[in-house]
Parts: sequence; structure tokens; C-alpha cells
Amino acid sequence: MRDLENNVPDSKHGMIDKNVSPGDWVVVTTHGGDTFQGILMPRYASMDKKHVVLKLKSGYNLGILSVKVKSISKSENNLGTTTSLVDAAKPRIQIEKGNLQSVHKIALIGTGGTIASKVDYRTGGVSAALSASEIYDAVPELRKYASIDADFMFNEYSENLEPHHWTQIANRIGEKVRSGGYRGIVVSHGTDTMHYTAAALSFALRNLPIPVVLVGSQRSSDRPSSDGALNLIGATIFAIESPYAGVFVAMHGSTSDDIISCHLGTRVRKNHTSRRDAFESIDRLPIATVINAEVKIESQFVKMDIPIRHNSYDASYSKKPENNFEVVSKFDPNVALIKYYPGIDPNLIGYAVKTGCRAIVLEGTGLGHVGRKLFPEIAKAIKSGVLIFMTSQCIWGRSNMKVYDTGRDLIELGVMPLEDMTSEAAVVKAMWAMANAHDNIEAAKIMERNIANEISLTSPINRRLLYYGKD
Repeated sequence: MRDLENNVPDSKHGMIDKNVSPGDWVVVTTHGGDTFQGILMPRYASMDKKHVVLKLKSGYNLGILSVKVKSISKSENNLGTTTSLVDAAKPRIQIEKGNLQSVHKIALIGTGGTIASKVDYRTGGVSAALSASEIYDAVPELRKYASIDADFMFNEYSENLEPHHWTQIANRIGEKVRSGGYRGIVVSHGTDTMHYTAAALSFALRNLPIPVVLVGSQRSSDRPSSDGALNLIGATIFAIESPYAGVFVAMHGSTSDDIISCHLGTRVRKNHTSRRDAFESIDRLPIATVINAEVKIESQFVKMDIPIRHNSYDASYSKKPENNFEVVSKFDPNVALIKYYPGIDPNLIGYAVKTGCRAIVLEGTGLGHVGRKLFPEIAKAIKSGVLIFMTSQCIWGRSNMKVYDTGRDLIELGVMPLEDMTSEAAVVKAMWAMANAHDNIEAAKIMERNIANEISLTSPINRRLLYYGKD
């Protein structure tokens, strides 16, 4: 059949309409009499030449063996088009305009990921929407809530983001805040390392007068189960209506399209590879939820030091806010996160020191333990001037190194416990502390001090009770 990659006819297989090309809505008939309709997809580098791939109206792909194809022709009855397929792939947004009084100005900073993306069915690629009009086309419901000022910095998978990207994002947000006029700032981001970036911005952006909300998408925009549109709408509404300033993450709060959960930037973690509700607040409830365009502030979470949004800082505010806002955006990447496991080679610690690490975060077992065979290398590293901190590889709960003698001995060596700080927040904070402290003594004090609610005084007794209201 026609080579769909090079658009060259091949007479060995079935009757192929010469006008058919990738991106067209076609009818495929097999020798067995089956008929399928969909968009003819291009052949990717990893795709073999033995299959024809259609994107069905449902949004899912179907592969058909080329030898079974009798004919491929353009559809003449207009049962589906590229446009109708995109519409079909969008989630059924169950969000209506609530009590928002006016349309506010929101800055949307794009850093990558599939959120607010557009699908080009002629190439099979998903690319970032680069302008406000393209964003409105992708998510037209946004027009109800905000005037979007789109500023796309780069388009990277989040696993490729480095500490220097955090610095760039923080500096760009600082420019937006100081320019005035924005009700809030939304940052689109890939989900895999979004919680790292959220923690980094929480430390770098001091005394924010408005909310900064990170948002992503677990499912690409060409899938019928895509969560991107609803996440973006929820993040925008929270940025407009939240009484709090600071850094937050807004993502699906359930597997359905009914709720968006808003998490503190230092207390959130991605806990599932693919579920739409993959992000959870650790050892506390989300600070708020967005349901039917209304922001509900969670009153049951442990009271924390969360700044109140400056009341005068609204869409009409164009002057530099009179507060203590500052951007402290330097990060030192010479920090290692080492997860303890039975059989670990103690020389990994020595290797980290030799490669220039100035601080090491140990992710220990339980309350904060590592095997005694690591003690000599730990002592050697500390003696050489490397700071070593301890978190727990348990997701919920806090470290307590004073319960067992293993923990107490580690404290005697100079290992510093980090309470209930998540490992992700701990390694990011260590990078920030090492870059901005004058010396190790100051860096250690920064790590032990609660800066952005990364440390809490108490932990919930029962996680299931916290999340589900029952044992």
C-alpha cells in the first residue's frame, strides 16, 4: 500500500485513494469486510511499516495490519473531521461560571508539558499553544474567567528541567509580579517533576503578594480522558479567587472531572504514574478545592503561616506592590539525594563527596535510619565539611531519630533530621540553602527553619481519617 511516511503509492496492497494523506478523515475497509473511520496518522520513527494507524472519533488509536487493508479512501459523508475529533477528545467540563464578578488578568507562563497544547494530526505531534488566542482556542472556557497574558519560556519535558531552569522561572515570575496588574500567575509544567519546581519556587519567591499556581496534565490533549483543560481552568479560578498568596499546585482531585485540588508547593507529591488524581498533599489536606468555579478553602488543615493576598493587588493595580517581595533564585546543584536500601555500597557517599557535593540528603528507612556500615563514610563526609540531612522514604509521617540508638548515633555523627519534610522538598531546599547561605552554619540553620510550610509542628494521627473521614 502507499508508504504513508513518504507519500509514495505502493501497488502491492489494496486500492488507495491517491488524494489520501496523513491527517485526513478516511474510511478503511479490510479484506474481511470490516470498516473503520478515523484520522489517518503519520508513521512515527518507532512505528513499523506493517500497520496503518487510525485515530478514532473516541480519541484512541487503532492499528490495522497493512496486508488486511482492502482500501483507504477519504470519507465523503462528513461523519468526522479533525475539528470534531479534537472536540470529542476534550473532557466533559463540569464547571460553570460561578460568582466571579469580572474577568481578571492572569499571566500564563509556559515551560512545557502537554497542558494547553494543540494537536497537529498531520505530524502526530503535540505542541504548546504559543499565544493567548491559541490558548483560548484550546480551552475556550477560559474566556469566562480571565484575560490571559501568555508568555511561553520553553517547551521541555519536565525530566529535562534543571535547577537553572528554576532560577529562570522564578526570575520571570518576579518580573511579572513587579510589573503589576496580574491577579495571579499560572505556570504550565510537565507533571513528572512539577513538585520539585513547586518547592523551588516556594523558597525562591519570598513574600509573594499574589498566588503562583503550577498546573499540568496527566493525559495528553488528544485523548478523551485528558485532564489538561479542567486543570487549567481550575488553576486559573484559584489564582483569581484564592485569599492566599504563595506557590501552589492545582490538579485533579479525583478520577472524575468534578474537583480540582490545590496543594501547597512544599507539601505536594506525585504519587501515581498515570492517574489523573496523581498529586496528593502529604500529611495534610489540600489547602483548597475548586468545584463548579467556586474555591472552597479547607478549614480542617493544620494552621500554617500562609500569607494573605494583598487586597489592593488586583487587576487594576499597576504599581509595584509595597511589600517585602523579593526573588532569591539561586540554586546550587551540588547536592545529592541518596536512598538507603539493604546492600547499598557505602562508597556512594564517598563518591558524592569526590564529585563535589556540598550537601547530601539521606532518604532513610522508617523514622530516619541507615545501616551502620554507612557510618564511617558518613563521619568522613561530615568531617570534610559536607552537610548531611535525613528524611524518611516513607511517604507519610515524620522522622524521629531519637527513638532508637541507630538514629541517636547518627545525630552524634552530625546528621541533621528534617522532621516531616518530603525528600523532594528537602533536596530542593538544600540546593537553595547552599546557594544563598554565607557558610555551612547558616545553611544548616536555614534547613532546620520552616521557610515555606515545608515543616509542620504536628502530623495527623491517621492518614485515612485525614483524607477519607473514616478508618
